[in-house]
Amino acid sequence: MAGLVPLLDSYVHNGSVPGAVGLIASGGRTEVAAVGSVALDGDAMARDSIFRLASVTKPLTAAAVMMLVEDRQIALDDPVGRWLPELAAPNVVRTPASAVDDVVPASRPITVLDLLSSRAGYGFASDFTLPAAQRLFAVQKDGREPASFPPPDAWMAELARVPLLYQPGEAWLYDTCSTLQGVLISRVCGQSLPTFLAERVFEPLGMTDTGFEVPAAKRSRFTSYYRTSPGGGLELADGPDGQWSTLPAFPLGNGGLAGTADDWLAFGRMLLAEGVAAGGRRLLTADSVRLMTSDHTTGRQRGGSVDIGAIDPWNVPGRYGWVGGTGTSAHITPSTGTVAILLTQVAADSPVAPQWMRDFWQYAAG
Repeated sequence: MAGLVPLLDSYVHNGSVPGAVGLIASGGRTEVAAVGSVALDGDAMARDSIFRLASVTKPLTAAAVMMLVEDRQIALDDPVGRWLPELAAPNVVRTPASAVDDVVPASRPITVLDLLSSRAGYGFASDFTLPAAQRLFAVQKDGREPASFPPPDAWMAELARVPLLYQPGEAWLYDTCSTLQGVLISRVCGQSLPTFLAERVFEPLGMTDTGFEVPAAKRSRFTSYYRTSPGGGLELADGPDGQWSTLPAFPLGNGGLAGTADDWLAFGRMLLAEGVAAGGRRLLTADSVRLMTSDHTTGRQRGGSVDIGAIDPWNVPGRYGWVGGTGTSAHITPSTGTVAILLTQVAADSPVAPQWMRDFWQYAAG
């Protein structure tokens, strides 16, 4: 691989993506590639183009929860029912394959740590056909479509009618716990999630282009978002004046942010510096960062995003990060001091990462 620009440009030329921004920072060296366009037949992509981050939002939400822990407003072993009373006494399906009305009481309360480790019992399993998983789909909708969610209190009332798929602490499940973290933050601190993140995360890190909406003055830099059509082409799913043009009724902690590669780099460098921002301001303690970036699951539960073994060329034990369903990824490798961010605007609907993402990871690892 000769360089990042030709690597990503090859996927623009073969029609896989309209454009992309790739950024790899290691030590004092930063390599950036902005290729293609912000939309099909649109303006040229730029380093400061804005993308829908999707699940790359999740680590920022978790960091905000840890700030509340450090503020002593909540504790990791606190039952969340104090702030999320809808979940104070949940029912659990008798077995994962049981009907949604074949339930037993939860064996213990859901805790803050359960939410942070995605082991509350809510979320998507690998088998989408399970009755409780099907029931959850009606409530935990696609986070790439924020307009499909009602306001948080209404959503919580709907979720409370869905049984847990597993007992609290028993299994790692995807997505819902990050949504719940966002609601928890708002209820604990008495502020909206956008306000809390703006004051405690975005402002001190200089993340000036990150938020749950993209104002009109910035929309010329906002990329269009596409999905692959049944025929294999790209069809528009959301444009600059679409769902991110106004603040949603439910700002989603699991995937609602839009932002730039450099904004996420500031967050990644803070984690690498064990909680200290570039200007010297401490946002998190080193212990909190270690908790955020360590594996908390058993071998049977494992399904998160901390590399345990060198399975693929890009996997390095201790590497951590996330992948977003809008074609985004961000990973940090502490052993090499590397932050690697790839932002595209084509939906990734398969659990297997698209080829351009895997090639980027391999390039970053080299």
